[in-house]
Amino acid sequence: MPFSRNAASNHAQGRIYIALGANQAYRGAGPLENLNHAMGFLGAAGVSAIACSRPWRTPAWPDPTDPPFVNACAEVQTDLGPEALMALLHETESRFGRVRGRRNAPRTLDLDLIDYRGLVQTPAGEGGLALPHPRAASRVFVLLPLRDIAPNWRDPASGASLQKLIAATPQADRGACRPAGGVFCAAPQHLKRPRA
Repeated sequence: MPFSRNAASNHAQGRIYIALGANQAYRGAGPLENLNHAMGFLGAAGVSAIACSRPWRTPAWPDPTDPPFVNACAEVQTDLGPEALMALLHETESRFGRVRGRRNAPRTLDLDLIDYRGLVQTPAGEGGLALPHPRAASRVFVLLPLRDIAPNWRDPASGASLQKLIAATPQADRGACRPAGGVFCAAPQHLKRPRA
């Protein structure tokens, strides 16, 4: 599957990573199409894709009878600060039919800011932005796609390597998260390359 890796994507400092997921169709577009359309919307809003992972298929949690998710990660470039970028990610979710209801419910689009240039911040109040994403380090559906584009990334909060974080996830979770097929690659053409 084509995906892209930024040759200099081995350090968190100065880089911005987002995670994307979906397990419901929206206006006739399936989950993978939703992810690609969302990246197009973000690009039009000034958030450029630098590198994109392969799409990954992950069972829904906590209810595995819900439709499986398609997940991916992207390194992006933007002049927006972290709070403004997070607001844009929420706006994008809404534009693609995301309705916030019960936690972990099926959704048309889920966008998370995983790492903003290595910044570590605790939210000042209810609903504030925590960075890096507080649950990313334990989510195999974030870590495996992130490894596609930034194999030497380290969690800015703990300093733990990506490999160490992946190894700490349950084996069953790692085994259930598999490449999905299809293409998620909104990065510039010169960065695209076939999977080794």
